Amino acid sequence: MSKKHAMPAFLEGTVTPQAYERWLLRRAAAHVKRDRMRGHTCTGAAYRESIHQAVVSSEGRDAYTGEKLDWHLISTYNNEDSELRRHAYKAEFALLPSVDHVAAEATAASFKIWSITGSEYNGVRSIMTNTCSAKLVGVSQADLNNFFHRSP
Repeated sequence: MSKKHAMPAFLEGTVTPQAYERWLLRRAAAHVKRDRMRGHTCTGAAYRESIHQAVVSSEGRDAYTGEKLDWHLISTYNNEDSELRRHAYKAEFALLPSVDHVAAEATAASFKIWSITGSEYNGVRSIMTNTCSAKLVGVSQADLNNFFHRSP
């Protein structure tokens, strides 16, 4: 896989450029697939570029809490291990960088980086609310509403 995006400075020495490109490609593909099923017109190239810009802008931190994310975890999650070890395994990935649209109804390629993959599905919304309340700095009410009312 060729290097297509400049490696964000905070990732140097944490992940290889190949691992970053692989993660970027897979995250964009997942969003394109989901959004096309919702009737949106989108391209992998536009989503990859937008996600890359969100990563660079994040400076390695959760967009909502400001917490430093564990970027060495990208592309390491193993579904079989998760099934065997369940919550204990998932807890090890609490700071795994994740990506989603800025707004639930977004039709354009606009993303933010955050942690706790699938928080809505794992029942940690109240934990996230408490964490956000304790750590919020410069996050608007609109951003919070978008965060908690995203479509699955």
